[in-house]
Amino acid sequence: MSTQRHLDKLMTAAMHLEQSTADDITRRHQQIADELAADDELMAMSAQMADVQLSLSDYLEAVKLVVHDTFDHDVWLRAEVRAVSGKGGHYYFELAEKDDTGQIVAAAKATLWRYRASSVMAKFTASTGTPISAGMSILVKANATFHPQYGFSINISDIDPNYTLGALAMAYHAMLKRLQNEGLTTLNKSLPTPFDIRDVIVIAPENAAGLGDFRAEADRLASTNACRFYYHHATFQGNHAPSEIRTSITHTMREFVQKYERSPDLLVIIRGGGAVGDLAYLNDYELAALVAEQPVPVWVGVGHERDRILLDEVAHTRFDTPSKVIAAIESHLLRLVQSAKTIMQSTQTMALQRLHNAQTKSQAAMTRSKLIAQSRLLLADKDSRHAMTHSQMLVRQRMSTNKTRLDAQLKRVQTAAKAQISTAKAHTATHLATHQRLRPRLINLNEHCRQLSRLILVQHPKRTLEQGYALVRDGDGALISTAKHAQAASVLQVEFKDGVVQAVPK
Repeated sequence: MSTQRHLDKLMTAAMHLEQSTADDITRRHQQIADELAADDELMAMSAQMADVQLSLSDYLEAVKLVVHDTFDHDVWLRAEVRAVSGKGGHYYFELAEKDDTGQIVAAAKATLWRYRASSVMAKFTASTGTPISAGMSILVKANATFHPQYGFSINISDIDPNYTLGALAMAYHAMLKRLQNEGLTTLNKSLPTPFDIRDVIVIAPENAAGLGDFRAEADRLASTNACRFYYHHATFQGNHAPSEIRTSITHTMREFVQKYERSPDLLVIIRGGGAVGDLAYLNDYELAALVAEQPVPVWVGVGHERDRILLDEVAHTRFDTPSKVIAAIESHLLRLVQSAKTIMQSTQTMALQRLHNAQTKSQAAMTRSKLIAQSRLLLADKDSRHAMTHSQMLVRQRMSTNKTRLDAQLKRVQTAAKAQISTAKAHTATHLATHQRLRPRLINLNEHCRQLSRLILVQHPKRTLEQGYALVRDGDGALISTAKHAQAASVLQVEFKDGVVQAVPK
């Protein structure tokens, strides 16, 4: 054994000697000689101590010296945090390393002492946005220590936050790729936006600032019976946050369906006022999958603008803040009201047009009837006079020749005249009867017109305002019915039943 070790050292020395100067060779020769002598002494000492009996404390003190002499310098170690706790300013870690199957292949306890803990932990939290917690992968600068009474441990002097950020990013992209491969990033987005938003389930941390902003507008909508909100709370930070949110979603959705025998129109998940680093707790595959598989659209507003989380990737619609979520709901309802008003105005215009057409046709029919009757009476009178004139001429011409024939002819003419007069009277009676038949229809049409007029008065904009709706106009007083026109206006005038409020679109 000793001979082999000597050969190994000589081979190593030979490799170094090839690249060394004469002085270096001399010094190296002396160093090798000293090491060989030390090895010989160690081998001799080992042989002498083979039968020596030591106390446990003496043996562990010897181990302590070996560990201290061999591992007295800091090295960078990669490990996963199994547990972490703090006491008296010190932090105590349980570190582990796992293989590809998830089995632990190495484990050790580590300590970050108080005199370094505050600066190291503050730097880590400031860089990553979140404190160290179980399950994180960390890179620590540490050295080994051994104590006869407390055993082996690792003293941490620094923690590299950049390594943890990289591990979190890798985990995020791995979960996102899995969701994409399973078609879950587009599943909820494919659901249509509800036509009318009436019932909204809201999942949020209790007493969160963002929830207060949301409720300020939501309560106003609820007070007008435009929409109903059902609030449920869950923790949005810490390792238990994903499971609590999943439980809240599952429970509230099932409870709503059982109570109302239908699904809500919208599921809203909001968070606001917390640290940006707490967003990492929401990057959970099971939570994202549950959100993606909801049967109703899920709108998410977790209070951040630049950083995306898995919920943003799978939700139907993503918003930066809770305030923008409630603004979108309000805008949707406003568009629905404007559409209803447009339909009402169209119906009113159509009714007025039909009323006008009916009145015009009725007047035209009456005028035609009068003209026809007058024309036929004039024609009958003209025919009668012509016949009489013709008869008188015939009588004068034939009076001298045949008075008897003239009398007979006169009788025939008179009979014909009477017949024509009777016919004219019959035609006149017919037209008068026609006029009498049309009169009830005209009366019904007039009554229908009055009913339409009353209906129009009921649907007057003032009545609409009294029912809780509002009219939106631009600075010139023109009505605005779309969000696009509202965004283009510099100033909006919102008219309620008790006054007008000016607003500036954002």
